[in-house]
Amino acid sequence: MTRSSMIETAETLVRLCREGREAEALESLYDPACVSVEATADDMAVAEGLAAIRGKHAWWAENFEMHDSSVEGPFPHREDRFAVIFGMDTTEKATGQRSQMREVAVYTVNAGGRIVREEFYYGT
Repeated sequence: MTRSSMIETAETLVRLCREGREAEALESLYDPACVSVEATADDMAVAEGLAAIRGKHAWWAENFEMHDSSVEGPFPHREDRFAVIFGMDTTEKATGQRSQMREVAVYTVNAGGRIVREEFYYGT
């Protein structure tokens, strides 16, 4: 893998997220065996495989209303990783509680330019 290949993947992910096309990003940029790791220690802390990550996205859409979002980056690191900062203004549908949060996501890219791991860091 070259640094330019990783940067291309990173820039495409950021563009698709800014455009609200996360599902397209999953299909076009993620490796089928990718892993997603959340900062929490609950049942959803680790999602293994693209199907599980799709399920995580579906859960989010079912449980939160998104009012606004922001995407900063990408911030490349060496040849196989990059970070993105996400901002969200949401309301939890079950409680009606509105909140704002920011999280840092660190992505690892394989030699084929596919995302194989994503890790999310945020205050809990």
